[in-house]
Amino acid sequence: MAITVLIPSLNPDEKLVRVVEDLLAAGVEDVLLVDDGSDEAHQIPFATLSALPQVTLLRHEVNRGKGRALKTGFAHVLEHRPDCAGVVTVDGDGQHGTRDVCRLAEALEQEPTVWLGCRDFNHPDVPPRSRFGNKASCLTMRLLCRVNVSDTQTGLRGIPRSLLPAMLEIEGERFEYETNMLLAFPQLSVVHKELTIETIYIDDNATSHFRPIRDGWRIYRLMLGYFLRFTASGLISAVVDVLLFTLFLSLFTTLGNPSPIVWATVVARVISSLLNFALNYRVVFRSQRQLGSSLWRYYLLCLCQMFVSAELVALLSTLLPLWPTLIKCVVDVVLFLISFRIQQRFVFHKK
Repeated sequence: MAITVLIPSLNPDEKLVRVVEDLLAAGVEDVLLVDDGSDEAHQIPFATLSALPQVTLLRHEVNRGKGRALKTGFAHVLEHRPDCAGVVTVDGDGQHGTRDVCRLAEALEQEPTVWLGCRDFNHPDVPPRSRFGNKASCLTMRLLCRVNVSDTQTGLRGIPRSLLPAMLEIEGERFEYETNMLLAFPQLSVVHKELTIETIYIDDNATSHFRPIRDGWRIYRLMLGYFLRFTASGLISAVVDVLLFTLFLSLFTTLGNPSPIVWATVVARVISSLLNFALNYRVVFRSQRQLGSSLWRYYLLCLCQMFVSAELVALLSTLLPLWPTLIKCVVDVVLFLISFRIQQRFVFHKK
């Protein structure tokens, strides 16, 4: 197969040797190991495997993180493997079956798109913390980031050569890099495919270097980042709108304008909406769509949102014995959440 198997590793034990030997026995011809700063006590597996002709060993002098180890491997493939069709990333702790690695490599060679080896988290052998964590991260990623995957933390991934340069540009040095990779798929117009793989947990995943609190926070911060930036953009624009309204109301009143409130509202809203558009375009969604295309879509959404808000508030005010301002707050919050998804998929997303 014209596929390179990339295995980042930190302080491995004999399981790494078994993983590589099983892959070679199954027909894999090119294994790229990255020693991510392992200590002296864990060098025997690397010494054993680097003597094999099918294995290339790269080293980090200090631990730089799984994300950086993957990037080191990707860069090496681009520079030294001109005939390589793609890379399959594998964890070296034995949690990916040899048969599944070969199946995914064959799928990548036959169809050069991103392939994810996804575990079945409904299997009774899956530790409860892993089942809950995956379901929560999948739901968060689907709702906030429009990325639909069934295993957000899978390390078994097939990446075609054409996407390796883009993978090098993705931010992240440690475990968050793999999440960033998934989040980049919409911007890269990548349609991934999934391959169901065997679910293997050794000693309740005790050998994993994943730190639940620190690394978990890194990952969820990334997924929540879109929505938090969107919320911050809205709040900044709202504050600017109020300040500008106050300023122009005073100015138009001083100038004797017959409708100072109307004009102050219009001018303040135009400026604050342009600010909100610029923040969403450049900072929140980092859009690659043409500016003009996003601009008319944005203001079309604004008009629709304003109309729907007015009609819903008017309707609900006649049906519910509640203060209209309270109804408006609830309606606008719901429309705000809907607007987030519409701006993701329609206004700023480039197909």
